[in-house]
Amino acid sequence: MNRFVKWLSSLILIGLVGLVAYTWVMLNWSYGSGERAGYVQKFSNRGYVCKTWEGELAMVSMPGTMSEKFLFTVREDAVAQKINANLGKKVALKYEQHIGLPTSCFGDTEYFVSDVIVIEE
Repeated sequence: MNRFVKWLSSLILIGLVGLVAYTWVMLNWSYGSGERAGYVQKFSNRGYVCKTWEGELAMVSMPGTMSEKFLFTVREDAVAQKINANLGKKVALKYEQHIGLPTSCFGDTEYFVSDVIVIEE
């Protein structure tokens, strides 16, 4: 019985270390990156345990056309403050795409905004 407990404990430990390593790689390696421009129409701090900023960017390609929505997550408070300070203005959001995260605790979307640029019209 003692041998089985050691084997099971080792297996669980290897699984946990593997999950932590996988999560770390997925958070630090980006699948893609880019920039989207438009107007932030929703932005809120959400979550019970893991608080993240979740937003919605309305992108308009041509005047008079329907806007496309870009859902995004912000994990850094400094970036969130910059977005809040520029609500209602046209902005460009620089983002990185992180796919395969094991939980939504890191954000509701796979698009993580890293910087905000105000577009002067």
